[in-house]
Amino acid sequence: MKTILALPLLALALPTVAFAASDDGVTQARLEADVARLVAFGTRHTLSSQDDPKRGIGAARKWAEAEFRKTGAACGGCLDVVLPETTVQGERVPVVTRLVDVVAIQRGTVRPNEVVIVQGHIDSRNSDAMDAVGVAPGANDDGSGTALVLEAARVLSKQKFAGTIVYAVLSGEEQGLYGGKLLADYAKAQGWTVKAVLNNDIVGNSRGSDGLVDDAHVRVFSEGPRDDASERARDALRSIGGENDSPSRNLSRWLAGLGDDGLAVRQVWRADRMGRGGDHLPFQALGYPAVRFTVAVENYERQHQNVRSESGRPFGDLPEAMDFAYLAKVTKLNVRALAAMAAAPMPPVAKVTAAVQTFTDVDWTAAPGAARYRVWQRRTDAPGWEAKPVAETDQTHLRLEGVRGDDWFFGVSSVAADGSESPVASAVPPGAYLPEAPKP
Repeated sequence: MKTILALPLLALALPTVAFAASDDGVTQARLEADVARLVAFGTRHTLSSQDDPKRGIGAARKWAEAEFRKTGAACGGCLDVVLPETTVQGERVPVVTRLVDVVAIQRGTVRPNEVVIVQGHIDSRNSDAMDAVGVAPGANDDGSGTALVLEAARVLSKQKFAGTIVYAVLSGEEQGLYGGKLLADYAKAQGWTVKAVLNNDIVGNSRGSDGLVDDAHVRVFSEGPRDDASERARDALRSIGGENDSPSRNLSRWLAGLGDDGLAVRQVWRADRMGRGGDHLPFQALGYPAVRFTVAVENYERQHQNVRSESGRPFGDLPEAMDFAYLAKVTKLNVRALAAMAAAPMPPVAKVTAAVQTFTDVDWTAAPGAARYRVWQRRTDAPGWEAKPVAETDQTHLRLEGVRGDDWFFGVSSVAADGSESPVASAVPPGAYLPEAPKP
């Protein structure tokens, strides 16, 4: 039976968070202690010692693994700890080097193959990207992201979710995004259906190198046109638009709806900061929705710098330059997002048919776990979806009479029986976002 519901005037284009209290367990003191412990390893450079029990990347990885195992024991074995491994060599890795990610998997109770990933990189560097011996504290870059991931696991492992949450501590970011690629390849090999990747890199300070302070925002970076788009897709984008409608971009919009008065999301509509990159990019290359969280204002004197003082001005990535209250707020935002995403169904795959007609047809695939769907629209020059959906239905087709599709973009979100809602999936002409066929 077709059901299209009238919606109240106050309905907003924001996700319904079924686990709004999930961030209550985030502890600022634990975050600070974790960052201090990471700094105490002296350096976590990818080329540093893998065997020294106290100093270097090997000791740091083993500590992170032990923290995950401790959290898993506290929840009765709810975390499976895996250690994806490879060897790498490249411009910043002159000799073949062992690379290991530390990953904890909290499997979903209903749809375990639907996965949301939260990650940060554990490796660090100083002014010389090739210095594997000198002090490289890496407190904010990216001790902050690593501490966030460990804390998210501690908090969310106390709950159960329909979908799977993966907590990942990555290696090799500073030498070439190797840890991100390792985990992206691992996700593909496992056959995971990846809902979202939340990459947290430099999320623990609120004062910029010019003295500007902003502790009320966190930046979320997302790609526009998809990295994995085929030539056919690029041709379709040039013809009908949709450059602003990738799954990563709609994930960014969805995350903006989870901010609160203490911390708002500032969407930055580019894949990463100018001339720079992060561990979400290898996921985008494989077609997975992925975004990067980064502080509102960066302190360039406190990242990728040798610890020193020049004319009384301090340099170096030390905990004293961080704002742990701010890091706690970013952690809470991630926890809310992970809980909501793990509860929600997958976004549907939607398409629109509207050429040379006075009506618009929107069709979409059924999503496992969805009880109903919301159909959204926005003007082609508008940044976000309209304040309320066009309709709510338990069907997978909707005809919008009198709506000329040329003037609008359309999308569909999936809603579970408990009200948990996915990001919006933009409706595009058939084939517009098909990846390239694999080469023989």
